[in-house]
Amino acid sequence: MEERVKAGVEVRVFYDDMGSIVFVNMSFAKKLEAVGIKCRVFNPLPGLNMFMNNRDHRKITVIAGKIGYTSGYNLENEYFNFTHPYGEWKDTGIRICGQAVRSLTVSFLEMWNASSKEECDSEENLAFYLKDRNYPENCAGCIQPYADSPLDGEQVGEEVYISMVNKAERYCYFMRTYLIITDELAHALSLVSKHGVDVRIFMPGIPDKKPIYRVMRSFYNVPAENGVRIFEWKPGFCHAKMIVADDRLAMCGTINLDYRSLYHHFENGCFMTDVPDILSIKEDFDETFKQCREVNEKYSIKWSVPHRLSRMIIRLFSQLL
Repeated sequence: MEERVKAGVEVRVFYDDMGSIVFVNMSFAKKLEAVGIKCRVFNPLPGLNMFMNNRDHRKITVIAGKIGYTSGYNLENEYFNFTHPYGEWKDTGIRICGQAVRSLTVSFLEMWNASSKEECDSEENLAFYLKDRNYPENCAGCIQPYADSPLDGEQVGEEVYISMVNKAERYCYFMRTYLIITDELAHALSLVSKHGVDVRIFMPGIPDKKPIYRVMRSFYNVPAENGVRIFEWKPGFCHAKMIVADDRLAMCGTINLDYRSLYHHFENGCFMTDVPDILSIKEDFDETFKQCREVNEKYSIKWSVPHRLSRMIIRLFSQLL
């Protein structure tokens, strides 16, 4: 990034302070500013405000308004398997070109300008970053990046998931880090599974946070009892957030299946329909399932009363996670 600044490129970095608190502090932002990289921090610590429970979990990279990336990837060594604290690390992302990049630019600038009382982008600047570009329509289907905010009263992430599940006719596969699902989503998954749709949920085999992992597994029973197949990836930790259905619907982004991600965080994703690259996502699922163990037999049985009571107690904390 410093090299690009020296070449005359405007570089901006925006990160969530709570999510990075173990790795960096405010001196990091000052270090970036010192070499010409513009940097802003979402909800900097220490401090208390009404948005402390709302973290920025979005992952967006935009290059010149022409190329955009979104994914599960953070900028940490384990995400690229330079280190292995939880076995192998699996993540996924997508690269977008064309008019769809505009939506990612808007999502980034929205958070950038709302995060500080310092100078915001002028109308002239915004017009420059968001100017129309005449791209050839050389891609079939539709690609729509979108953002989810906890402040607008709309659960866009959950609504996209339920809509995709309800539209599935043959199969619907989820790849997720956490599974602490709402009653609405659990009902949708169970209903389409009973109607003969092959519903599968792909989860990590090695946890990054053991207490949360225990809570997460307490949510396996309801979907498993209703025919949803649950898999755990044996080589390590999966941080990918993807869904694919019927070779024609897909989503890749940052949104987990838990209350914090669906209701409390700023998130983003990219919905795709009838795009040829959806088949690449399906192929990734097919290859990954070969490295998984299916856990339905363990979680689809009727557990003992003490075990069910333990599960109920654990779930009391689920909406905090």
